[in-house]
Amino acid sequence: MAGSGMSKGQAKTAISGQEPDSDQEEVTAVVCLDSDLQDGQMKEVEVGRHKVLLVRSKGEYSAIGGLCTHYGAPLWKGALSGNRVRCPWHGACFNIKTGDLEEYPGLDSLPSFKVKIEDSKVYVSATKKALEMTKRVKKMGCRMPGESHIVVLIGGGPATLLCAETLRQERYGGRIIMVTRENMLPYDKTKLSKVLSVQDQNILLRQTDFFQQYDIEVWLGKEATSVNTNKNVITFNDGSSQRYDQLLIATGCRARILHCPGADLDNVRLLQTPDDATKIHQEALGKNTVILGTSFIGMEVASCLSDRASSVTVIGSSEVPFQKTLGSEIGRLTMKMLEDKLVKFYMNESVTEVKGEGGKVKEVVLRSGKVLPADIFIVAIGVIPNSDFLKESSVKLTSKKTVIVDKFMRTNVPGVFCAGDIASFPLSLWKNEQVNIGHWQVAQAHGRIAALNMLNIPTEINSVPFFWTVLLGKSFRYAGYGEGYTEIVMKGKLEEMKFLAFYIKNDEVVAVASLNFDPAVSQVAEMMAAGRTITKTQAASDDLSWLKVA
Repeated sequence: MAGSGMSKGQAKTAISGQEPDSDQEEVTAVVCLDSDLQDGQMKEVEVGRHKVLLVRSKGEYSAIGGLCTHYGAPLWKGALSGNRVRCPWHGACFNIKTGDLEEYPGLDSLPSFKVKIEDSKVYVSATKKALEMTKRVKKMGCRMPGESHIVVLIGGGPATLLCAETLRQERYGGRIIMVTRENMLPYDKTKLSKVLSVQDQNILLRQTDFFQQYDIEVWLGKEATSVNTNKNVITFNDGSSQRYDQLLIATGCRARILHCPGADLDNVRLLQTPDDATKIHQEALGKNTVILGTSFIGMEVASCLSDRASSVTVIGSSEVPFQKTLGSEIGRLTMKMLEDKLVKFYMNESVTEVKGEGGKVKEVVLRSGKVLPADIFIVAIGVIPNSDFLKESSVKLTSKKTVIVDKFMRTNVPGVFCAGDIASFPLSLWKNEQVNIGHWQVAQAHGRIAALNMLNIPTEINSVPFFWTVLLGKSFRYAGYGEGYTEIVMKGKLEEMKFLAFYIKNDEVVAVASLNFDPAVSQVAEMMAAGRTITKTQAASDDLSWLKVA
């Protein structure tokens, strides 16, 4: 093909827009003129009837898969910064040259394609097989014969999974044992409260054959009861024990139990597992549902049940939902959204008693004396770190029972690392002060950093916290760390369901939240990741052109 730059010895090339005859044949497409894309810009183009992301950065073109491997967001709508693009929805980052995943959430990388410039035209070439790939697993090794080194990963969440995968990606040849008290392989826990009606197989992060292929042992239904850090031995609830050379503690947190008369009645539910989610979804159908808690779990469950239960009532201890994290204005907006769906709220309240009949919940009594009819009562009042098994060990804990680690995810005990919701770690955005952050993306980043440092590849944790919540189909995004913010600068209009909120502390932006304002939160996250300070003056300005980060 004229201008394709292909030699006679290469495979036959399909004409732009046509499908090649076999998986290994290449299709080449003229995707644009050289003058169409300026430096620092990206666009979605079509190659062989497949969408591809074309990027021009620092004078060079590159092409990778166009959809985020996490939930399929179109990356051309994201934030481009240097050699990576950040997803507009949940903040995952990909290298624009290689397609490699560089920041979470998600597990997989993207395919990359050949780009050539001839006669002022931009050509993209790829095989049919590569074009049909929406994601790819990084190359991974397996256990090597004769290698006796053992890494034990306690916990079955995203931190342990990323640790295991990173070890194999870096060609660690020892034995990897992942131990979880749950009876399922690692799964996408973020979907439990956002969907409720989950199917086990649909939320698994990896299937059984994946763990078998890369020699990652997974012990299900097994819980650590103690760790002897002097002898490097873990004891489990079935009486068995396991020696380790290196250990990752990533046991996460458990739901906090309500302590009041009647709290142990049947149909008082916590949301911790897929089984819990299924029971709540089924039991709330056509029933009076009461939810205690107005943070992310409680509000997401209320959203899910608003068109399923006969009635939904939410009890909160603050003036409005999300008051501490998102602020009063956004909290009031989320409250109104659910009130418009006939969800009732009792704020500045608490529960003093749960009354039952026949062993099941019948009524929930509030501090004010108000009595709420309830067929199912869902408690979402925070979490407690799963660190009890460490009390006889040498591992240092905070006063809140989280595990103290440094920027390399190392505890005070050599060879023992910690990651995820149970870890208290130095946050670079927060002048390296110790913080505890229960975000899915943070846990994944922790797992990777721990693995690299286990292998003596010195790497510091430097991620920008990024999370999201979904209410009635509306996705709220958040990046940064807003603890102790003193002011919120609001852009857009809340009543129009489109806003961008900057959280200010000491005249600097420490966090940002948005609704229908993509990709602003991803752009701010990229600026924070680059160490750039955003001032209150910038946030308050009518000109937001500084948000461009390419």
